[in-house]
Amino acid sequence: MLVLLGLWLAAACGPCGFQPDPGIKIIIPAMPTTLDWNYSDPASWSNYPVMLATQKGLTTLGADHSVQPGLAERWERERDALGRERYTFHLRQDVRWSDGITPLVAQDFVFGWRRAMLGRERGEMAEIAGVREVLALQERGAPTEQVQAALARTGVEALDPRTLRVTLERPRSYFLSRLANVYLFFPAPSADLAGKSDEELRDYFDRPRDGRPLALGPYRVERWDRAGERVRLVHNPASAFQPPLEPGERPAPVVTLMKSEIGSALYERGRVDFVFIDSALALRGRRPEDLQREPLLSTYFLAFNTERPPLDRPEVRRAISRALDRDALLAGLLPEVRPSHVLLPPELPGSATPEEAALLPRFDRERARAELRGVPGLERPLRLVYKAGDSFVPEVAIAERVAAQLAEVGITVTLDARSDFSAEVARRTPEGPRAYDLYLRRLGADYAHPNTFFTLFEREGNHQTGWEAQGGGEPMTRFERLLEEADAQADAGQARALYAQAQAVLLEEQAVIAPLYHPDRYYRSRARLRGLDVDPFNFLALKSLRLAPEAGEGGSKP
Repeated sequence: MLVLLGLWLAAACGPCGFQPDPGIKIIIPAMPTTLDWNYSDPASWSNYPVMLATQKGLTTLGADHSVQPGLAERWERERDALGRERYTFHLRQDVRWSDGITPLVAQDFVFGWRRAMLGRERGEMAEIAGVREVLALQERGAPTEQVQAALARTGVEALDPRTLRVTLERPRSYFLSRLANVYLFFPAPSADLAGKSDEELRDYFDRPRDGRPLALGPYRVERWDRAGERVRLVHNPASAFQPPLEPGERPAPVVTLMKSEIGSALYERGRVDFVFIDSALALRGRRPEDLQREPLLSTYFLAFNTERPPLDRPEVRRAISRALDRDALLAGLLPEVRPSHVLLPPELPGSATPEEAALLPRFDRERARAELRGVPGLERPLRLVYKAGDSFVPEVAIAERVAAQLAEVGITVTLDARSDFSAEVARRTPEGPRAYDLYLRRLGADYAHPNTFFTLFEREGNHQTGWEAQGGGEPMTRFERLLEEADAQADAGQARALYAQAQAVLLEEQAVIAPLYHPDRYYRSRARLRGLDVDPFNFLALKSLRLAPEAGEGGSKP
């Protein structure tokens, strides 16, 4: 049987890594939907591995997630006469596009960002002055000439080839963090793209050839095979951002990213060099020697339907949060765990201090039992909804343990695994409230700033908890006011205190959610690959990838 399976794999898995392509082969969860980083696509998460390998932002992040210079060597931050926040970025002078000739200039940002203002994720640019006018004109189908005139008035301008000025509608403390990660803000090679028609632009990005699309990162795309589900990257020797080489190490000349349903089997057979461990169940078996772990800026939480009795009362939600023993919920499920009762991961700049965290609801079963005793409405079972299917989060086990722990304080919980999870938590009953009682969900950071963890729970966020109506809407209004003040605060210490107050409103006063733990991402990688890892945002990171010395070469051993 094993022989037949091997023959079938060899015959049927041409695009799975068996063909004699050179270089490093990496299994990724999904293929990109576009290579056009400014126009982009709403399903943007699948595009990040390629975008981060080939492009670069004005800023970058240090090991402690602090904002550091990227394409900009420095910048000034000030308020203009209207009270708007204005940044003046001074670009590095040693940066060239991957043809080795074309220099990076400020106009590349103006051109790229204006394209993003017209793209499929254009709402992400709304914090820039004037962009809301552009969005409104597009929404009502205004003539192209009007839209272009509005684009010219937006707060992105090239003062000279090396100086970019950006004006925001209002102060935003997270803006520099977004520039490091959100690829819509990466520059575009304006010398290559200016004057091209929409069809020519699509062809430029959709059919990589002759060294195009141009890149700034350590890699550029040589080929995008949609049918074969693979992207071939080649080393960009013109990049100013080369991996840090130790003696004997060298850049990886070719890297192929591919999608496969049998990635783990291909890794075991030596056919590929890197694979994510996407099954929490697989992590409970024998731990491979090459298993590696990346702590994510991410939080897994239990959410409450605040519209349905008895969960419409904050004191009941707080008591349920206290009933949960986070350590016991995760015990033995993963090689390592980071249980938590706070929303913001401790590694995140601006996270709560230990003193602030101590004020939030945490495990106290006896207190929870006393607070829940006799509460009307708890006679009926509460329905807990979670996502069906395997993932690196052990959802089934956590759901079962949540049910068991709540049973100890007198609450019956029924479990409902849903393939239509998003639709189910949004579904309303004929009486009006949403149909679920509790749901489990993971929230991951888009950038290294507290703001990214709070936007989900704002009035326009996709939290589906109904808490915007709690207390007549006053608590959420106060929550959003705290966030607005924190977002506008230039002083990091004062901003952190405001975010801590917002977190207290969400977790303690209103107890909208109960954080459970901060997930980690596990993967396997060959010893000859150095610097290949996963970043804290759960994206494959190639920026430091290099190859260890071959046997017999000088330098340190792998």
